[in-house]
Amino acid sequence: MRRRVSAVDLMLLGTILLWALNVTVTRYVLTHGFRPLAYGTERYGAAIALFWGFTWQRERSFRVRRADWRLIALAALVLFVNQICFVVAIHETNASTVALMLGATPVFTGLIAAGVGLERMRSSFWLAALIAFVGVGFVAGGGVSGNVGGDLIAILTAATWSAYSVTIAPLMRRYSPFRISALVLALGWIPLALVSIPQLLDQSYSGFSWKVWLGLAYAIVGPLFLTNILWFTAIARVGPSRATLFTTIQPFFAVLFAIVLLSEHLNRWDVVGAVAIATAIALERLRGRHEVVTAE
Repeated sequence: MRRRVSAVDLMLLGTILLWALNVTVTRYVLTHGFRPLAYGTERYGAAIALFWGFTWQRERSFRVRRADWRLIALAALVLFVNQICFVVAIHETNASTVALMLGATPVFTGLIAAGVGLERMRSSFWLAALIAFVGVGFVAGGGVSGNVGGDLIAILTAATWSAYSVTIAPLMRRYSPFRISALVLALGWIPLALVSIPQLLDQSYSGFSWKVWLGLAYAIVGPLFLTNILWFTAIARVGPSRATLFTTIQPFFAVLFAIVLLSEHLNRWDVVGAVAIATAIALERLRGRHEVVTAE
């Protein structure tokens, strides 16, 4: 009997589509007048205000144990680096290239988890990692962007997001994801705002079209504020294992949006790299279901 699509499935799919479209939207606004760091700071500042209001209405407290602040600060630092890499990578290279690089995030997450002793990996994971890096190499080496520096920053974007995910994992076992996200987002925004001051002072808004303002509004409400609510609500109902299965399709929707809305295209090396990354994701998910040996 065919399984009916549930409300949670729709929430997860909506989250993935919002995240995927964000890469294209960000590329558009950064190529139509917005400075990368100015955009990142303003976007995050507005989204944090919305998310803090939502979290306060929900929990009426942001209190955490003093001993956990060190881990929160580390997560905020990693997120700060991630956000700089994200906007710089999209400014310097194609949206489709960044999307494909982000497809390797599950493999980076497994590597970091193994490196810090959270998990011990078996052979299928290491095969997946090797295939993923081959795919990333094809995209970076033969991609259409022609900007190797931007491609490398895109790889660093995926790696830092993985490091952030591993860092906050212990905190999510003690507090609600809304509380931790609100604290980490706010703390990570402070250094982002400080390093962005020169671009903020130099940013001109006079020539912006309505499409740029619409893109900024979308980037604030959609992939930062709304997705946090949808994602964490879905995880609370069905668990992280089922929820993360949906993330496997995100980079390919992101590439589709870039092709349709920005008229980007993939060459044969991008396609080979995309196939390799997809294969690695499939192996990593199989490993996640059957071969993970949790470190004691």
